[in-house]
Amino acid sequence: MPKHYRPAGKKKEGNAAKYMTRSQAIKYLQVSLSLFRKLCILKGVFPRVPKKKVKGNHHTYYHVKDIAFLKHEPLVEKFRDMRTYDRKVKKAESKKNRDLAERLLTRKPTYTLDRLIRERYPKFIDALRDLDDCLSMVHLFAALPAIEREKIEVKRVHNCRRLSHEWQAYISRCHKLRKVFISVKGIYYQAEVEGQKVTWLTPHALQQVLPDDVDYKVMLTFLEFYETLLAFVNFKIYNSINVKYPPILDPRLEALAADLYALSRYFDANSKAPMVSSQDAALSESNQVKDKNNDAELHESELRLAQLQHQLPSNEPGALMRLVEDAAGEDEDDEETKECKTLFKDMKFFLSREVPRESLLFVIPAFGGVVSWEGEGSPYKETDQGITYQIVDRPTQGHKFFTREYVQPQWVFDCINARIILPTEDYMVGRVPPPHLSPFVVYDPEDHVPEYAETIKRLQAAARQEVLPMPGVVGVEDLENPQNLLDEAIIDRTEAIEVAKRKEKLLKLQKQHLDELNKEVKGEQLAVESDASDKKPVDTGFIAADSEQAIKDAADITMVGVSRKKRELYKAMQIGNERKKAKTQLLKERKRLLDEAKKSNT
Repeated sequence: MPKHYRPAGKKKEGNAAKYMTRSQAIKYLQVSLSLFRKLCILKGVFPRVPKKKVKGNHHTYYHVKDIAFLKHEPLVEKFRDMRTYDRKVKKAESKKNRDLAERLLTRKPTYTLDRLIRERYPKFIDALRDLDDCLSMVHLFAALPAIEREKIEVKRVHNCRRLSHEWQAYISRCHKLRKVFISVKGIYYQAEVEGQKVTWLTPHALQQVLPDDVDYKVMLTFLEFYETLLAFVNFKIYNSINVKYPPILDPRLEALAADLYALSRYFDANSKAPMVSSQDAALSESNQVKDKNNDAELHESELRLAQLQHQLPSNEPGALMRLVEDAAGEDEDDEETKECKTLFKDMKFFLSREVPRESLLFVIPAFGGVVSWEGEGSPYKETDQGITYQIVDRPTQGHKFFTREYVQPQWVFDCINARIILPTEDYMVGRVPPPHLSPFVVYDPEDHVPEYAETIKRLQAAARQEVLPMPGVVGVEDLENPQNLLDEAIIDRTEAIEVAKRKEKLLKLQKQHLDELNKEVKGEQLAVESDASDKKPVDTGFIAADSEQAIKDAADITMVGVSRKKRELYKAMQIGNERKKAKTQLLKERKRLLDEAKKSNT
């Protein structure tokens, strides 16, 4: 009997029992391929790669437990009911029974994904960790045009735009933004919420072209889940700062304004609306129930406008952002939040019409600045004398105010990443700005560091009143304890004096030795043996040029800032050079003496 023989009817073992192909899963669940994809996206079930692919490499495998997890999902039955209901509507339309078809459409079953959100993200921190793709997808569809053939509805685009503005309003008002980087793909943002770093990408404000090789059905399924997730997150963060969610927004305001940052245009035309407090609003709302039907709608609209007027002031930009004003307490802010809050403090910005308005309206208030723009609904005009910076992106600027500075948009983003106010000379109108460095890259001192990164580092140190060490000379530990520098200077001075004395002694002995050699060649009598015996042997390994040069070399070694490691290396190099010179001079002297001896013998 073979080793792996399995009789018929026995259960499978190994990978064959743990995994199944996509076609087997569809047959097991009795659903279509599109519905299976939708279920996997909503439930978070992804394909697996088993060690041994039983059915071949050209199949997609899923874990058996994941498929069993999908089988017991209540959404499967809900989708089946919706499919059956669509058949009823189609049957009524085919029989030309329009009344029945319209009644059926009004009672069409729907479903929600609230239970799936709570199931996949039991804690709020789990949702924040998985928010990067969600924000990128929502911001992408907020900038796309509504196309009927791709089933991208106008309602979907408006909902994505509303959710993205609600998220940006919280981040900007609570000063949670940390990094901004402009790339070819779009604008990268990074915020820190509840200790978690959230990074997302927003497309540029340009006309979007939809490619044909993209499956928009899959993207819309992801978007459906991400819309619900972001709504849950916005609800949580708004309640954490005691702000009601969703914000009260009049549909006429959204239809009149180009975006949610220009809502004050409606209040300019309706400035006579009364201002009421929350208690008066509650009393008026309770009194409206007792009024007549014809007056109820009028009072309700006035109450709604009064609430909007109370919550969305018309004299400040970012009407939606005003909803969460004074929400986060100053005592709970950490050091980084306080630093971001005061970066653009007491600064007024004005945006020209050619700059990316939505991005700057988001980032400037996030760092404590006040901003306006060119157009209706802006809080102040271009002629305001309190404006300190005007953001322009054009080759030349015709009319200029001497009370403000004209800079390019990159200056704002570079200041945010550096956390200091950078000089504006390199960002003036008509000049090529410095390279836009990514704040997501940490430069290693051993690798190549851009020159402008070193400049920003020196400016940051000057703003914090720090002293940077010279590259390769003094370490940070020496600057922290100046006594180390004094001790090393004293040691270096003592060693230099000893070296100078030793070199002077060697010079004297060398001179005496050369004189004795000359006397031997000339045949003169040597000195007395007793005097010669007292003399020490000459070490010809160290020969210096002269005593003045030795003193000068000793003075050069007494540099205060040189570290010990580099000082020893410098001494070793000097000793090697001196030995080479001494050996060369000794060989030349011997050759000369031998030549003179041969001449005297002849």
